[in-house]
Formats: sequence, structure tokens, C-alpha cells
Amino acid sequence: MTHSPPSSINGPAAVLPAEIQRGNIWRLSVAQALAGANSVVVYATGSIVGNMLAPTPMLATLPISIFVVGMAACTLPVGAIARRHGRRAAFLLGTGAGVLAGLLALAAVMAGWFWLFCLATFFGGVYAAVVLSFRFAAADGVEAERRARALSLVMAGGVAAGIVGPQLVTWTMDLWPPHMFAATFLAQAAVAAISAVILLGVRLPVPTVQELAGGRTLKEIALQPRFVAAVICGAVSYMLMNFLMTAAPLAMHMCGHSQESANLGLQWHVIAMYAPSFFTGKLISRFGAARMAAMGLILIGLSAAVGLGGIEVMHFWWSLILLGAGWNFGFLGASALVLECHRPEEKTRVQSLNDFIVFGLMAIGSFSSGGLLSAYGWNTVLWVSFAPLALSVAALALAMRRKARILAE
Repeated sequence: MTHSPPSSINGPAAVLPAEIQRGNIWRLSVAQALAGANSVVVYATGSIVGNMLAPTPMLATLPISIFVVGMAACTLPVGAIARRHGRRAAFLLGTGAGVLAGLLALAAVMAGWFWLFCLATFFGGVYAAVVLSFRFAAADGVEAERRARALSLVMAGGVAAGIVGPQLVTWTMDLWPPHMFAATFLAQAAVAAISAVILLGVRLPVPTVQELAGGRTLKEIALQPRFVAAVICGAVSYMLMNFLMTAAPLAMHMCGHSQESANLGLQWHVIAMYAPSFFTGKLISRFGAARMAAMGLILIGLSAAVGLGGIEVMHFWWSLILLGAGWNFGFLGASALVLECHRPEEKTRVQSLNDFIVFGLMAIGSFSSGGLLSAYGWNTVLWVSFAPLALSVAALALAMRRKARILAE
């Protein structure tokens, strides 16, 4: 059986043949796993290398914050590229940024240049943002009732990232003495290049005239209460995950725990981020996206509560595990809500707007975590997380109440 080339796949709402759907999901899942390993490398090493190279300890977590800035800065331009030239072009641009990130980080560690390392993490953020659009790409060409499951299956590829990423750091961090992590960043660039090769086989619907026109105005779409709730839940889930995960490795060092313990904690954290994806899509289909988002917010609150219980290794590990699971339910639930807020021809514009807001707010959390940790300690970082949680729960409750009222009428 033969299939026509990608250029003949018509219409943003067209359903692709089952074989192509399976191939896309498989390739996107593998690419998600490889790219997730790159992100884990940045989170595991960013604050440590930052502390080694920064002119002041207050700037130790700045590289990770710059990583988040890269995520926010590229979402709208990459969305425009995807709308005009197709998602695959955006994917390859992202993997190119991933290769560049690894090579620049290698050069920064060799030369001892803090600001070059920050530039490297910026390009790493560009790559990470493009990778997160894989979840929406998985829903392209898939029947409406199966989109949440396709979205979650691609995110499940991150389970491998949770294993490969931290171990990649552990195996390579001392291979190039006296430059700690130099070999790690070289491996990071190689993994991004492998991801690019895999993505070459992805076949998705090409942009149509209707999609280029864009549909309704973004203002009209963005004012929908459901979209507002989806953005707030996605932003808070991601912001708090990044807020706490950015500070956790450095907090563990400050409490006298080893780098290996921090790496293992991040490994279980990333596994918890992605392992539920094997069944999150089914849960969303059964209970609804809003309820799953609410469950995610509850788990993030439990994560902060466990962290407040003590500073032993197990407190950090369980806090990171609950944080990962909460992110999965909260972020995937919010992403599924976004799919309910746009028409097929509006998808790339609305999805990139959602990610721009999510990553922009996430940057605020990332910038503030290092300063809060250095000035006030780990417990303050945990207490502060409850305020945005309360806001997101309120927004979600209002949206669910409005939907119930509309259905009743």
C-alpha cells in the first residue's frame, strides 16, 4: 500500500490514514523522548554551572530563567512558520536550535563564560518550546474523539527522557576533566541531531488557504472563559513546575545532598511528568479536561506541602514526584481544553498564543525562584507557590460553572 506525499494531504481538519497517524505518533513520541532528555540536561546542570560561572550567586539560576525566556520568545514566530510552511519546518528549526544550544554550552564551559552559557540555554529554550508543540501536532489529522489520547501518547515519550536525561548527565559529567559537564553538552547536541533525523519522516496536513487566513480574531478567541481558564491552568501548572524544579537541585546542594541525589530526584520527577500520559488521554475522555486539570493543581499543592515537611532527600524526591504528576494532569488537561476553544483553521495561531502566554508567565516564576531561594530559603519558595494555585482553581471553577449554566439553558 502506498501513500501520497505530504503535500497532497489536504485540509487542516482532514483525517489522515491510520498508518500515517500511527507513524506520526511514533516519531513524535521518540523525538519527544530525545528532546526531553535535552531539557533535563539544562535543568540538572543549569543552576550548578550557573553557580560555577556566574559573577554572583544571585545569578546562579539565571541560565534556567533564560531557557524559559527562549521558550516564550520563539512561540509566536515558530507558530507563524508552522502556519505558513507546515509544522515539520518548525520542528527542524527547533532541533537546529537544540544542536546549537549544546555546542554553545560546551564552548561556555571550556572558556568559563557565563553569558555565553546563558545564550546557550536561550537556544535550548527555543528547542524546548518547539518540542512542546509536538503534543498539538499529534492531534492533527486525528478524529476529534481521539485527539486527547493522541496528545497524551506523544507526551508519554517523555518517560524515556526521565531515564535518559539524568543518566546522560551522570555518565558524562566527568568525562572531560577539568571541564565538568563539557562532554554532557556535546552529547546534548548529538541527541538533538538524532531527533532531527527522526522528525524528517513526520507527515502532517499542509496549511490551507483557510488556515492562512486565520479564522476569528485572537481577541475574540482569547476572551472565551474556557480559553482563559485553559491558559491560566496551563501557565500555573508549568510555572510552578519550573519554579520548584529550578530551585530544587540547588536547594539540595545547600542542604548538603550530593549531585547524584539531585540527578536521581530529577529522574523520578521527569518520569512522573510523563508516565501518566499513557492513560491521561483516557482519563480526559472519561472525566473531562477541566476535572483532570483540577486534579493536577491539587497534586502540585500536595507537592509543596510535602516539601515543607522537611529537608531530607526523601522529602525532595517525593515533592518532585508529586510535582511531576501534577504537571502532567494540569498541563495536559489545560492543553485538551485549548483544543476545544478553536476551529481547525485557527489551530496554529491559538496554540502558539496559548504557549506564548504559558511560557511568558513561566519565565516570571523561573526568574523569581533563584532570588527567593538565595534570600529567603527553600520553604519560602514552597509557600509562595500556593498563591497562583488558588488563582487557577478559581478560574477553572468559574469556567466549569459557566459551561454547566449554558448546558442547563
